[in-house]
Order: sequence, then C-alpha cells, then structure tokens
Amino acid sequence: MTQTPYTDMSEQQAEIARLEAELELRDQLVQQLSQELFRLVKGNTGFVPSPEASEQHQAELSALRDQLRGVEKQIDFYQAQMAERDGEILQLRQTVQELTDRSRMLEQVVQELPTVYRQKFAERMALVKQRVAEIQRENRQLQAELQSVSYRLAVRTRRSQRLELPSLDPDAIDGISLPSFGNA
Repeated sequence: MTQTPYTDMSEQQAEIARLEAELELRDQLVQQLSQELFRLVKGNTGFVPSPEASEQHQAELSALRDQLRGVEKQIDFYQAQMAERDGEILQLRQTVQELTDRSRMLEQVVQELPTVYRQKFAERMALVKQRVAEIQRENRQLQAELQSVSYRLAVRTRRSQRLELPSLDPDAIDGISLPSFGNA
C-alpha cells in the first residue's frame, strides 16, 4: 500500500515527538539520579560507593548514553527527511503556482479568442465587401456599356436591313409601264 507524503510526514512527526519525550524523560531520570547521588555523597562523607554498585551505575549510564546517541541519530535522520520533504513541498507549491498562473493566462486567451476572431473576420470581410463593391460597380459600368453598344448595334442593323429604293420622280412614273398579270 502506498502512503502519501502527508501520512509519512505525520507519522514521522509523531515518532519524533515520542522520541523527544522519551529523551526528555531519560534526561530527567539522569538529572534525578545525579542529584540523588550528589545528595548521598555530600551528606555521607564516609560513603564510598561499592565497586559493584558503581559498575552497575556505569553500565546503566553507558546504556543510557548509547540509547541517547541512537535517539539523536534517529532525530537527525528524521530532521533530514523533514528538510527534504519541506524542499519537495516548496517545489510542488512553486509548480502549482506556475501551473495556476499558466491556467489563468490560458483562460484569458480562450475568453479573448471570440473577440479576436470576430475582429479578424471583420477585417477580412471589409476587404471582401470592398472588392465586391468594386466588382459590382465595374459590372454596372460594363452593363451600361453593353446596353449602349447593343443599342448602337441594333440601330445600325435596322439601317442596314432597310432597302434603299431609288426615289422615283412623280413625272417619271407616267412613263413606266408596269406588267400586268392578267386575270390572275
């Protein structure tokens, strides 16, 4: 089962607190023992500790010192781990802040996109509308020219299709005899 850094951290802090309490209790016991020993020695000038009791006390003191060194090593180890975790936490907070800032920037860009697209579209449409207006104006001009050319062509065509008959003098008509078709 994988534990989260927070669970490990709280367990480590609890272990450190327990070890510190144990260390404090041992310090108090050593202090009490020292005071009791001092009181006994001071009050009893003829007191000469027995070599067996002294060896036993020395052995207990040596064991307590060894335990104290072990506890100090554990404390140093846990403090190093806490410092490492604090560094990781700081780095993660910085990463979260950077990602939050980037997310806000991207949200702002996304919110501005419709406006930017509308503006770009309007700019392009203005050019298209201008070109369409120019083409329509040119188209009207060409249609007017076409109508004018068509009218002139129609007028010319009518003139050329008319038969131009020679004009006859009324005096000359009397001398012309027209054929007769009989009783047809």
